[in-house]
Amino acid sequence: MKLKQLIPTRSALAHLRFVFSVFLLPVYLFALSQADAVNTAQALLIFFIWHLLAFPASNGYNSYFDRDEESIALLAKPPEVDISLYYFSILLEAVAFLIGFLINWEFAFAVLLYGIMSKLYSHPATRLKKYPIISFLTVFFFQGAFIYFTTYSALTGLSLFRHWDIGFVIAGGICSCLIGASYPLTQIYQHAEDSRRGDRTLSLLLGYKGSFIFSGLLFATGIALSWYYWHLAGMMLNFYFFLLCALPIFLFFNYWFYKVGQSTENANFKNAMRMNFLSSACMLIYFGVLAIMG
Repeated sequence: MKLKQLIPTRSALAHLRFVFSVFLLPVYLFALSQADAVNTAQALLIFFIWHLLAFPASNGYNSYFDRDEESIALLAKPPEVDISLYYFSILLEAVAFLIGFLINWEFAFAVLLYGIMSKLYSHPATRLKKYPIISFLTVFFFQGAFIYFTTYSALTGLSLFRHWDIGFVIAGGICSCLIGASYPLTQIYQHAEDSRRGDRTLSLLLGYKGSFIFSGLLFATGIALSWYYWHLAGMMLNFYFFLLCALPIFLFFNYWFYKVGQSTENANFKNAMRMNFLSSACMLIYFGVLAIMG
C-alpha cells in the first residue's frame, strides 16, 4: 500500500455515500430520545462515530467489492471504484474503533463488530449478501436493534450487559422492523445486476409482489411493537404521532405497489429513492421530535 492510496479520490468519496447515513439516523434519534441525562458532547461524539465514520466506511467497503455498474442507493450512475476506496474505508473504520474508546470499551468493540459484519456481508470470501435470509437477518439486526442497543447504552453510560428489560428489547425490535421493512425495497430495482453477479437477494427471492407484501407486513409489525412500547410507557400520544408521521409512507407505498402491479418497470431506482427519502424524512420528523421533547 502506498500512502497516496489513503487519500480518497472523488470516486471514493462518492461511494462512501455520507448522505445515506441519514437513512439510519432515526435509530440514533430514538435511542437519544429514550436516554435520560445525556451528555451533549458524548452524544455528538457517538453521532460522529456512527454516521460520519462507521456507516460511510461500511458503504465504501461494500461498494468496492460490489463494483456496481447500474444504479445503487443515492448514486444513479456510480463511478468506477478504485483502490483508495478500499483503504480509506478501512481507515475510517479504524478511526471509528479507536475513537470509540473515548466513550467506553463496549462501544468501541460494538463499532468493531459492526465493521466485521459489514465485511462478511460484502467480501467475496464470505459474501453474506449472496444468501437472502442470512443477508436480511444481518441487516435487520445490525442496522436496527444492534445500533439502538449499543447507542442507548453508550448515551446513558450503562453497561450493555446489565440493563435489559422488556421496553429495551421492544425498542430494538421497532428499529429492526423499520430497517427491515425498507430492505427488500432497496433491492427491488437491482434484480438484473444482482442476478448477473450471483447475489440471490431477498427481493429476488420474494419477487416484486412478494417484496412489497413482506415490507408491508414488517412495517405493520413495527407499528404493533410501537403501540405496545408506548402502551407500556403510558404515553399513547407518542404512538398516535407515529401513525400520523407514517401516513405519507403508507400512502406512497401503496401507490408504488399499485404502479409496479401495472408494470415492473416502475420498480426502478427513481421510485426506490423516493420511497427511501420519504420514509426517512417522516421517521426523522417523528424521532427528532421525540428527541427534542425528551
